[in-house]
Amino acid sequence: MGLSDLAYGAYERRILRRLDTDRLPRHVGAIVDGNRRWAKDARMGLEQGYAAGAAKVDEFLGWCHDLGVGTVTFWVLSTDNLQRPHAELVSILDAVEALVGRLADDGRWHVRLIGNLELLPEDSSARLERAAAASPQDSGLMQVNVCVGYGGRQELTDAMRSLLLAQAAKGRSLQEVASTLVVDDIAEHLYTKGQPDPDLVIRTSGEQRLSGFLLWQSVHSEFYFSDVLWPAFRRVDLLRAMRSYAARERRFGT
Repeated sequence: MGLSDLAYGAYERRILRRLDTDRLPRHVGAIVDGNRRWAKDARMGLEQGYAAGAAKVDEFLGWCHDLGVGTVTFWVLSTDNLQRPHAELVSILDAVEALVGRLADDGRWHVRLIGNLELLPEDSSARLERAAAASPQDSGLMQVNVCVGYGGRQELTDAMRSLLLAQAAKGRSLQEVASTLVVDDIAEHLYTKGQPDPDLVIRTSGEQRLSGFLLWQSVHSEFYFSDVLWPAFRRVDLLRAMRSYAARERRFGT
């Protein structure tokens, strides 16, 4: 172990000692950005970059689990990413499928897929659904949401479509639905129905935007932007994010 590792270990312990565990987030969202740049900097292929990014998710979830986080939602494939060159998309999907399989086999969390899987290749969608279904169903476990084929605008479009179809099945007219529509009606048709909204959203790689991630649910979230590329994200980086969150006074729009 080098001197830098020893220094970071001491730094981590100091942050942990000073963390107010009563002020930590219950639900953490993560935009795992920077796999391609990391691969380029490391002079590796894109496939290796995406594999490294997927492996980092395993570590990240373990750290969150140790801190008592109840729900983690991470974004691995956006609707925009579906337009990438075929070879790159295949690399991403291979890494995601392997990841979801590992998470389902881990036993520490319940895995749920978030997104419009109909946008994915049919065989890939089927493999992902089978893997997620094999994860433990115990409601007391940490909930892990994997956003695949996800876009904030797509989610709201799907939610409104689902709501209108459900109301039409009850024989209600469009005018009746419009006259009684409230916020909770839409929330009931989101991908994350029944789950708490994210308290903290982390984005890596230095980009300071949400790009539509949990567009509806993040209205009162706290944001933390890290310059670190996702495959290089360390436990100390998560602890810094937690320390920043715990020091904030949340106002929830008031």
